[in-house]
Amino acid sequence: MPHNREAVPVNTSDPLPLPFPIGRPIIGAPMAGGPSTPDLVAAVTNTGGMGFLAGGYKNPQQLAAQITATRTLTQGPIGVNLFVVSANDVDEDELEAYRQELQPEADRYGIQVGSPSWDDDFWSGKLEVIHDLRPDVVSFTFGCPDMDVLHELAQAGISTAVTVTSTAEARTAAERGVQILIVQGPDAGGHRATFDPAAEPGTDPLPQLIRAIRNAVELPVIAGGGISTREQVRAILDTGATAVQLGTALLLADEAGTNPAHRSALQDPAFTETKITRAFTGRPARGLRNRFMDDHPRSGHAYPQIHYITAPLRAAAAASNDLQGLHLWAGTGYRNTRTGAAADIIEDLTP
Repeated sequence: MPHNREAVPVNTSDPLPLPFPIGRPIIGAPMAGGPSTPDLVAAVTNTGGMGFLAGGYKNPQQLAAQITATRTLTQGPIGVNLFVVSANDVDEDELEAYRQELQPEADRYGIQVGSPSWDDDFWSGKLEVIHDLRPDVVSFTFGCPDMDVLHELAQAGISTAVTVTSTAEARTAAERGVQILIVQGPDAGGHRATFDPAAEPGTDPLPQLIRAIRNAVELPVIAGGGISTREQVRAILDTGATAVQLGTALLLADEAGTNPAHRSALQDPAFTETKITRAFTGRPARGLRNRFMDDHPRSGHAYPQIHYITAPLRAAAAASNDLQGLHLWAGTGYRNTRTGAAADIIEDLTP
């Protein structure tokens, strides 16, 4: 059985060591949907930090190919992130009403709205890939795996991490034997990692959240969400985080697979703020505020069903460079996002 490390409080700002060595306290966030390429992951690792592949929305074969490709590009540690997708009860009438609401959006592109469906994002198959190819770390988002899963990974020599947004979630992860907490603050871009998709994510500032979690759980912390300057990196490390996790800051990196429409929007002065929305997937996620968000303020919380309903719309918007109809995930620090080699960006952000 894994050791339960939850009970001992931490009242010091001294960071706890990670179970794998890194020379620079920078983690490249896993960004599903394209940005986290093998080239980007390797570039982060080769600077002395560690990059994460995004396993979400890939099948096991695609994930295996990306892990293999990344291993050819770096000798350092790499991580893989997986989604924890729980079964849910949905209101079919509500989903159909949302499909009808979105049909005019589809008519813009001459397509049909997608159909709601549920799957577990190839959970078992991806765990097999992880056991076979053994990345240094596997992290989990949207929930915490069962104790047996975490224990088996640890026994295989693979470090485990769970993304949390509250002290309660941190306690759950610790009780199940996770080795690392990835603490996500409210300014993060993309999906909030909140375990319950129906819950409203917390709003405590990241430094306050880190301190609360470290006072409750004795585990090393990687922290992220809205970090976009060297001074912010230093401030988060000063709270006792062992490393910071950067996502939005790397979206314009040369090695990132960010699609051209998303790249354009991040540099477009017409976008003046970010906003949290459920309109694209049902899960709360922060992106550049646009017409689609404003026109569809409520969409329910049926994930991944709503993800599949809007998938054709998002693909068509990207293909036609329709920035007002596309999910443009970004954290609050997006204005500081810069182009260039990932190594140069990380160098600029390292205290």
